[in-house]
Amino acid sequence: MIRTQVYLTEEQAQDIKLRAKRENKREAEVIRELLSEGLRTSGRERRESTGESLLRLAAIGGTGPVDLSTRIDDYLYGDES
Repeated sequence: MIRTQVYLTEEQAQDIKLRAKRENKREAEVIRELLSEGLRTSGRERRESTGESLLRLAAIGGTGPVDLSTRIDDYLYGDES
């Protein structure tokens, strides 16, 4: 492992301390886990275009849901009306 130093806000330090106590872990371990999780998910931040969303949706069922054209808003925005 490599030792490094970072500056945390008071709130971040308190949150890490509470999480470490709650999970019965060392603060350094909690920080490493949070950092790893953040690095894994940081590449997912790019927003999909509408076309990419529709292509991804169509790929789920092979050809897509049979009622996609009539329920497009339900599938895109989660409207259950």
